Amino acid sequence: MRLGITGGIGSGKSYVSRLLTRYFGIPVYDCDAEAKRLNNENPFIREQLIRLVGPEVYDAVGLVKPVLAEFLFADSDNAKQVNAIIHPVVREDFTQWCQRQEAGIVGLESAILFESGFHLSMDKVLFVDAPLEVRIRRAVFRDGVQREQIEARIAQQDSSSAMKRADFVIENDGVSDETLLLTLNNIIKYKLK
Repeated sequence: MRLGITGGIGSGKSYVSRLLTRYFGIPVYDCDAEAKRLNNENPFIREQLIRLVGPEVYDAVGLVKPVLAEFLFADSDNAKQVNAIIHPVVREDFTQWCQRQEAGIVGLESAILFESGFHLSMDKVLFVDAPLEVRIRRAVFRDGVQREQIEARIAQQDSSSAMKRADFVIENDGVSDETLLLTLNNIIKYKLK
């Protein structure tokens, strides 16, 4: 059983993923972290990004994020081209990772689960939500940026569409882990079988 985990910025997707692993033994593949690793380690991604963006997109340490970001924001079509390089490699890496897992349920955490098409590989999707103020506060603290920057990022996301497409929606308001764990337990025990 493959469970996709998604939600808007600051919703607490990663926190819910850690709870799933810690309390329910569900290993979770973190798309964001794995994509960063693959961007630096995968020769195909490196070769294709250099061909697309230029040799300055990598230095001796690895991917030069400001160079890639400049390319991404220069033209709306550029993100599609970059995603067409990275997403298939991440999808294949996830497939291989799943084959190494022994758990009956595995998770995949992705902020862009639907946008990337990763939801098509999932059996069920869990959307993590939180009140707007909680999301803003978490993201400002985590990223060390101004509130306005987080509000701008939130405005660019289409969380309501993803929420409607998800099989399950849980509220992660940060008030009670007990309630969150009970909700997760009910989903896992009664709805994922």
